[in-house]
Amino acid sequence: MGTDVHSLVGAYVLDAVDDLERVAFERHVQECDACRTELDELRETSARMADSTWSVPPPRMRTEVMAAIGRTRQLPPPEPAAPAHKSRETRVRRWTLAAAAAVVLAAGTGTTVYAIQDQRVRDQSAVAAAAELREARIQSILASPDLVVRTSPVRGGGTLTVASSVTRNAAVVSLGADRAPASNQAFQLWSIHGSTPADAGVMAAGAGSAVAVVDGLPGSDALGVTLEPAGGSLTPTEPLYAKVSLT
Repeated sequence: MGTDVHSLVGAYVLDAVDDLERVAFERHVQECDACRTELDELRETSARMADSTWSVPPPRMRTEVMAAIGRTRQLPPPEPAAPAHKSRETRVRRWTLAAAAAVVLAAGTGTTVYAIQDQRVRDQSAVAAAAELREARIQSILASPDLVVRTSPVRGGGTLTVASSVTRNAAVVSLGADRAPASNQAFQLWSIHGSTPADAGVMAAGAGSAVAVVDGLPGSDALGVTLEPAGGSLTPTEPLYAKVSLT
């Protein structure tokens, strides 16, 4: 092993040494007060940095750190014939370099976490906006002067309600089953034209109740509900769990 054992303190703290270097350094640090002191300092510093890694840094942090690195003079490579005992100045310089590297790593991780959290906020905002639009659409249909409300019992207990508006060319469908399907099954809606069914939406797997907006439903003859595998089917599975005539 050609590496000076004194210079392994930073790599040892970051667990960046091989097995031979680890054994050599652990044996050395038992007898070297200077390296032991430096080891304690580095461990304390890295622990403090880890505590703040998951906080969201300001957007300018990474830019400022990278700019500071560009202005900082790099240390020259260690001399191959360095004495066994390092001066305090040399240890401080080596400690500063390791700390700077840790700061860069923390800044990079913090920036990544910030981006992830920022994306989550945007996603949540989009979901909230979509929910508001859906609620407004439902209220608009239910407020239509030509609204017609029809109901039908659900097989096994419950009610299927269809509130349709010709002027809106849409209907609000409310399904409430007394018995929810299994987790691998789902209720599916079908708009029926004559004897031809068409998919009108699939509920969440295992859900026994839901409210949906079905466009174009007033032009259909009926709305039916079947129990299908989770994710829905291309054609309805008999028997119908509920059916509302729209004519």
